[in-house]
Amino acid sequence: MTQDVEMAARHGNGAAADGAPYYPPPRTPDLDDDGRKKRTGTVWTSSAHIITAVIGSGVLSLAWSMAQLGWVIGPVTLMIFAFITYYTSSLLADCYRSGDQATGKRNHTYMDAVAAYLDRWQVWSCGVFQYVNLVGTAVGYTITASISAAAVHKANCFHKKGHAADCSQYDTMYMVVFGIVQIFFSQLQNFSDLSWLSILAAIMSFSYSSIAVGLSLARTISGRTGKTTLTGTEVGVDVDSAQKIWMALQAIGNIAFAYSYSMILIEIQDTVKSPPAENKTMKKATLLGVSTTTVFYMLAGCLGYTAFGNAAPGNILTGFGFYEPYWLIDFANVCIVVHLVGAYQVFSQPIFAAVETALAERWPNSKFVTREHPLVAGRFNVNMLRLTWRTVFVVVSTVLAIVMPFFNDILGFLGAIGFWPLTVYYPVEMYIRQRRIQKFTTRWLALEALSFLCFLVSVASAVASIEGVTESLKHYVPFKTKS
Repeated sequence: MTQDVEMAARHGNGAAADGAPYYPPPRTPDLDDDGRKKRTGTVWTSSAHIITAVIGSGVLSLAWSMAQLGWVIGPVTLMIFAFITYYTSSLLADCYRSGDQATGKRNHTYMDAVAAYLDRWQVWSCGVFQYVNLVGTAVGYTITASISAAAVHKANCFHKKGHAADCSQYDTMYMVVFGIVQIFFSQLQNFSDLSWLSILAAIMSFSYSSIAVGLSLARTISGRTGKTTLTGTEVGVDVDSAQKIWMALQAIGNIAFAYSYSMILIEIQDTVKSPPAENKTMKKATLLGVSTTTVFYMLAGCLGYTAFGNAAPGNILTGFGFYEPYWLIDFANVCIVVHLVGAYQVFSQPIFAAVETALAERWPNSKFVTREHPLVAGRFNVNMLRLTWRTVFVVVSTVLAIVMPFFNDILGFLGAIGFWPLTVYYPVEMYIRQRRIQKFTTRWLALEALSFLCFLVSVASAVASIEGVTESLKHYVPFKTKS
């Protein structure tokens, strides 16, 4: 590629900085139009990535969220945020290429897309929101996986000794084991290598979600249901007025952020082959992923609420809403752990890619940074930078999980402040800029109103999360992480 073409490529399809036309590099059988390894992603692999990212173990807390909101607001909130997620994700998918959707310059990351359309300070703020949330998610998944692993031991303990037995278990050992597993999986080079792991993780998420739904349905059919109401938990009966407000806000936040995966959407889209244009494939994958997620969320939330009523536990599997059959509870929790192994990688790969790309540009001639060492008959490559820095990242995230076991509450806060900018604000603003929508037109007002309402939800949920963190700190004893 000549220097002029390189300059043009940096400024997007249509023209270089001096107005010269942009000519993409010639295609070869093994490379795409940007000179990178040919992409092979499809609607199905992209859907698997989305489902792996969206249907986390948080699906098991939806019964609790429904209990705080009741039969009216709960299902309506689920449907509203499903629509918001699909709509804003479709806007974001159109920003993958600058200019023409089939031939324009690719934006390989979320920050690349923001840089192509918005100002420098917005690029900087996007990076802060995106990568803080990604790191926080890695720590949170380490904690959640350890809780599910400990729940396997507890289920067997309860089965042998009775439900009143003290079967509490320290989680630290499970966090360390989870971290060791992640060190190995972190050596997979990029999202393209994760397709099989995401498909496996998606199967696992379907499995434990189906088990939770099935057990809730069985409990409902048996008639051992809890008390449910149109407005959820009752003031003066289940909670006081202050608790009702805080928990309702936390529940809305949990539902809103349970759908969020926009922070990795562009990175997923960058694995998709073309033709057809990547935005068309991604919109189909988003529709499939969000629709599938919503069905499971509705079933898990509504049936779980029916089964347990206003006393629904925070997690109907690890919180032991169910004790028997213990072997099925064991299997469900193993599925959660396997799913989180894949989900950890889906959320960590953008961090890995950002750091490694920056270092490769800074030291392009360094063998430590760029040289690949083939192993296993050339089927697997080891890079010293990748081996060193990704191992350090996993170790640090594991240590943070061990010393801050209440980090899920903090993760709720990070999710609260990240939902509005990453899922709504940047996609809306980029779409307005891309389509040149004039200020104060009907379309502009509708988009800005959507953004503002989601901003209010984020602020309210962030405040509720701070209250939750405060409560956790009151009972926090370092290195005594029992579940």
